[in-house]
Amino acid sequence: MQTLPITAEDQRLIEAARDVLRRNFRPARHTVGAAVLTGSGKIYTGVNVEACGYGPCAEPIAVGAAFSNGETRIVAIVAVRRRGQEYPVLSPCGNCRQLVVDYNPEAMVIYSDNGAVCKAAARDLLPGAYISNFDDI
Repeated sequence: MQTLPITAEDQRLIEAARDVLRRNFRPARHTVGAAVLTGSGKIYTGVNVEACGYGPCAEPIAVGAAFSNGETRIVAIVAVRRRGQEYPVLSPCGNCRQLVVDYNPEAMVIYSDNGAVCKAAARDLLPGAYISNFDDI
């Protein structure tokens, strides 16, 4: 799989995810922050929501915030968590990978691979992904 170097714009996205988590961290409730870069160039953020039995990841919260504000295209996405005073980048779960593939298989996903921060197209992080064809509806 081809990975790409992390750019200054990627660092800005990572910092946005860290910032939303710093402001909203609450043990057992909000432990992951995410940021999504959209086609307009705006960044939208979100935190995970823990509830009894289930809670959505931070990535769909950030994506929902973007789409709720009229955005139509995901360009890049990242999630972070708190570890002590650090906010390392996380790898997205399978559901979040599928979410990004559904909206833009070419979107860049910033993720962690054995502690190294990497970036790759969403389609490369979910081989054999189900293609929804939502645009055909």
